[in-house]
Amino acid sequence: MGHLNLPPSKRNPRQWKLLDIVSAFFFALVLLFFLLVFTPLGDSLAASGRQALLLSTSDPKQRHRLVELLELGHHHQPIEACPADSVDHMPCEDPRRSSQLSREMNFYRERHCPLPDETPLCLIPPPLGYKIPVQWPESLHKIWHSNMPHNKIADRKGHQGWMKEEGPYFIFPGGGTMFPDGAASYIEKLGQYIPITGGTLRTALDMGCGVASFGGSMLKEGILTLSFAPRDSHKAQIQFVLERGIPAFVLMLGTRRLPFPAFAFDLIHCSRCLIPFTAYNATYFVEVDRLLRPDGYLVISGPPVQWPKQDKEWTDLQAVARALCYELIAVDGNTAIWKKPDGVSCLPNQNEFGLELCDGSNDPSNAWYFKLKKCVTKTSSVSGEYAIGTIPKWPDRLTTAPSRALVMKNGIDLFEADTRRWARRVAYYKNTLNVKLGTPAIRNVMDMNAFFGGFAAALKSDPVWVMNVVPARKPLTLDVIYDRGLIGVYHDWCEPFSTYPRTYDLIHVAGIESLIKLPGSSKSRCNLVDLMVEIDRMLRPEGTVVIRDSPEVIDKVARIAHAVRWSATINDKEPESHGRENILVATKTFWQLTSSSS
Repeated sequence: MGHLNLPPSKRNPRQWKLLDIVSAFFFALVLLFFLLVFTPLGDSLAASGRQALLLSTSDPKQRHRLVELLELGHHHQPIEACPADSVDHMPCEDPRRSSQLSREMNFYRERHCPLPDETPLCLIPPPLGYKIPVQWPESLHKIWHSNMPHNKIADRKGHQGWMKEEGPYFIFPGGGTMFPDGAASYIEKLGQYIPITGGTLRTALDMGCGVASFGGSMLKEGILTLSFAPRDSHKAQIQFVLERGIPAFVLMLGTRRLPFPAFAFDLIHCSRCLIPFTAYNATYFVEVDRLLRPDGYLVISGPPVQWPKQDKEWTDLQAVARALCYELIAVDGNTAIWKKPDGVSCLPNQNEFGLELCDGSNDPSNAWYFKLKKCVTKTSSVSGEYAIGTIPKWPDRLTTAPSRALVMKNGIDLFEADTRRWARRVAYYKNTLNVKLGTPAIRNVMDMNAFFGGFAAALKSDPVWVMNVVPARKPLTLDVIYDRGLIGVYHDWCEPFSTYPRTYDLIHVAGIESLIKLPGSSKSRCNLVDLMVEIDRMLRPEGTVVIRDSPEVIDKVARIAHAVRWSATINDKEPESHGRENILVATKTFWQLTSSSS
């Protein structure tokens, strides 16, 4: 049969429909190609694709390959920026992870870190409108609102003198819930019962600190207060504290010992911290006792001290203090002040809390992921003289070798040599390498591998405070640091640190490779790329990094420094120093998210 040749007007409408679809699809492809190649949309989509690639945790092999390329210097592009909603991200205090955990004893508010392969390999950006922070000492009283535009505390606590918004700033009048008229008058009242002045007291711990009006006011008295609070509904309170230039740390008293050595603090303070000290058979009071130096002072203001409808809690608090032979010095309104006994721990055979002395197997300074003990630490379980009144007053205690240095072989000699070495090295940093130590540009400092705290001690005349970090797998020398009148924490650098992004002006590390190695081994537990990305997270834009290690390690560090967008130089070590070392000095560049990467 022959084909019938119909005129166009008589063709099947279905044929026209199919032809239209094919033609439209072709022209759509051409248009999409034009948009991708010749417009910003292409850049945006490409950035999104790269971001999805970096943030994917479904393929650990891909992540490992990228880390390897970065360490070898074969990945020539900077590491991508994290998304805009990650500007305040703390990997180990992530509410999305915490909300799924048990609330018993506040377990869900403690540290819970992701596995390295679950951690996005990207750089935390600053928030939109971020400015280089107000310098010390002006920062004690005001900070840029745009650097952490969180108004919740100002709205809820402004009437109590915590903080308020004023123009482009947050202003800190110095008040608190228990001292709305200001911390200065509150501290003056404490001075009637406690030797605030004169150097007898130096190290203090402020639990549940708010915006650290107490810790900030204690600085002028020569008392170095480490303030802590968890990440909770008052978003960013520790972030505000650190932006002000006051020592602080994100922390929760829950199921584990706090990451400090035994008998570290001369004064422990709680102003409406709402810690249930007598709950769980007084476990939390026992932990405070572990941390408080013999002859040290405990101050609790607010509930349950003479508080309405909390008679039983107040009675129990006094009972547990009596059981540990604490002397109740004063009850002034809603403030109670105790003094811890000196000498052998006092604990009656029978007490209503079932408390017993810890046995000899307990190391009271072991405090990294260590479950809380329900036993009382013996003061005799730590060798040496460390009671208030026995150790020298500040500032003499800074340079006097404490007896707890004897935990190391030839500890006293090591201490004195370390002190001299770091005085020499810091002078070289300032005078030859032009590190801005001693200037208003540097206030918050971290030493990631502190040992005896020699680096921090060498900065005693500078307007800085130093977070001395003793790696948890190294000798536990943090007690020596506290005996010197300095502060710090235990930490494992294969995990992120408990602080907000952009909180340190200078980060220092001697022997960076040792932080990721198994002790006594050449095998790595984690990698330098993740560690340097974490350093970058903690460092402020235009902040300084000083890293010293062997020339081979420093070369690897320099390659990664380029990938994390640092401007770095490699320098020779001091002429007087022995060993093979180079020093990398780097500046974190101030970059912002672009529209294509947000």
